[in-house]
Amino acid sequence: MAAVFLTIDTEFAWRHHAAGHDAATIHARSVEPAGVGLTAQLAMLARYGLKATFFVDPMPALVHGDEWIARMVAPVLAAGQEVQLHCHANWLGADAVDRTRHGRFELTDHDAGAQRAMLARAIDLLTAAGAPRPVAFRSGSYAANDDTLRALASLGIAYDSSHNGNHAPWPSAIALPPERIAPVRRHGVVEVPVTQVEDRRGRWRNAQVCALSAAEMRAALDHAVAHDHATVTIVGHSFELANRAGTAPNKMHVRRFEALCETLAARRGGLPTTHFADRPVLPLDRDDRPLARNAVRRGWRQVEQAWSTLVAERAA
Repeated sequence: MAAVFLTIDTEFAWRHHAAGHDAATIHARSVEPAGVGLTAQLAMLARYGLKATFFVDPMPALVHGDEWIARMVAPVLAAGQEVQLHCHANWLGADAVDRTRHGRFELTDHDAGAQRAMLARAIDLLTAAGAPRPVAFRSGSYAANDDTLRALASLGIAYDSSHNGNHAPWPSAIALPPERIAPVRRHGVVEVPVTQVEDRRGRWRNAQVCALSAAEMRAALDHAVAHDHATVTIVGHSFELANRAGTAPNKMHVRRFEALCETLAARRGGLPTTHFADRPVLPLDRDDRPLARNAVRRGWRQVEQAWSTLVAERAA
């Protein structure tokens, strides 16, 4: 059986901070946008009996205060889901008054020592907000390299899920092939890459609600079962089911997310969702290959993406 990590990066979107909004508005547009954010996603997961990992970024606490991180952590834990660590480095150096100020945007813009110090601080911020000490990590923008993995191992983090072939070699800079989708032990942690499908020859597209159609996601899941893959790792965001402004649902993305939940529930016998905190024993000797390109599936997705851009993103 392929262990499924259904992961949702939960964070204050920088664009709303940079626009000058107060913390309550940033939370409303990033975490609970338009009735399709964190609360709605937790409810849908409960309805279908699925486990999910919420990678929560605690770094905005440095600017907007601890309470806003607690408001992300508490509902996830109350719903029986897990909180793990996320980190957007640019919040270190940001300011609540001068919104032009920020730190370096990518964790990989920092040397090994600075990365470790930032990750240690992020762990402290996350646990101060009520989360258990994390055992898994995903870097903001997938910006991680081998120094990141060494730092995580030294801090007791067992799993990383930052390798994303669609974003390699930058900012996803771990020295693994972009098509690597099977877990592998590297520098003291188990790297659990984001699942990819082949978009065009030698080009990859990550398994994400806003990136793949429901048909592509089903095909990728069926491919994983048929070829005995070790894991499937799917990405979402707290704000992903709304438009970028966070003011209206993106109906295409909502339908895709529900279709994904329906598919995972129907296939739970061969595709069980799991938490990193369950400490699953993952096979580390696989050479799993992404789903091959398919022009028909790609064409249909492009039609959907055009509708999403031209209609859903213009909703008030």
